[in-house]
Amino acid sequence: MNMPLCTPLVFTPVYKDNLWGGQRIAARYGRTGTPAVCAESWEISAHPAGPGTVSQGPFTGLRLDELARRYGADLTGTRAPDPAVFPLLFKIIDAQKALSVQIHPNNANAAATGGEPKTEMWVVLDTEPGAALYAGLKTGTTPESLRQALANGTIDQSLVKLDVQPGEVLFIPGGLVHAIGAGCLIYEVQQSSNTTYRFFDWNRTGPDGKPRTLHVEESFKTIDWSLPPPAMIRNGAAQAEGPNTWFDLVSCPYFTMRRLALAGPLTKRLANNETFHAFFTVSGTAALTAGGETVTLPAGSSALLPAAVSDFTVTPIGGSAELLVTTL
Repeated sequence: MNMPLCTPLVFTPVYKDNLWGGQRIAARYGRTGTPAVCAESWEISAHPAGPGTVSQGPFTGLRLDELARRYGADLTGTRAPDPAVFPLLFKIIDAQKALSVQIHPNNANAAATGGEPKTEMWVVLDTEPGAALYAGLKTGTTPESLRQALANGTIDQSLVKLDVQPGEVLFIPGGLVHAIGAGCLIYEVQQSSNTTYRFFDWNRTGPDGKPRTLHVEESFKTIDWSLPPPAMIRNGAAQAEGPNTWFDLVSCPYFTMRRLALAGPLTKRLANNETFHAFFTVSGTAALTAGGETVTLPAGSSALLPAAVSDFTVTPIGGSAELLVTTL
């Protein structure tokens, strides 16, 4: 018989050492065990390319994909497309250098290239001077003009460039050409996918001194030309709950994220096993309690509440805290 899945889950992060990464994840959040060049921390993941393992509590040592297969909707919720598959992936991204200009499939066109669909969103945690994001194509860009820009190495002139500040949010649907510029520290929520088509790589070489592999034809099959450049989001509608305030950020068919400005204890009663709740602390420290267990979440920490949890309390420690809360 399965042990009841009613307490917060905390995972050992999975680190990725892509060449464009830096050291901010370790420096900012006091992480140990990171690679010398740390590009990504997969905070909550069941993807085969980096499944997370529970690091504390009664489920220590179990992987998230194993828990999803064992518990189904008690973990993922009845809204999950497949209750036995955890549907999202949560990351911190440190772009010391610019990421490639890239594109991910969406649910409609993924079959054309055999890739996994990936709609995502970014929350800017920190920036260095001159940091920018690239999202969407400039008005008038055509497949022909884009191929020419690619041949000339000037594709950046076809991209919409956005200056960014901490706290800003950008929604990136599958099929949208995009890139994270140098100097951005990002919290990313995405469909559980590891398909990236590298469209352009700023004319740089890889560690072997050779140009990195591009996926030009796959990219052209994946671009959704109907998508307009997305607008930057700061906060959507606000809902007060006692001394605390929720802010709507993004809601799409795959996930919903809200920002929680936490000034005092907040207790929520849940029903119907509809969805899990994924927490990330942006600033301050919070204590998350469910099923008689409490986990402490300082800035940069993540936790997952299974869908079977009936209620939880989150409390700021030392004044106030800001959290991001994602559900299906």
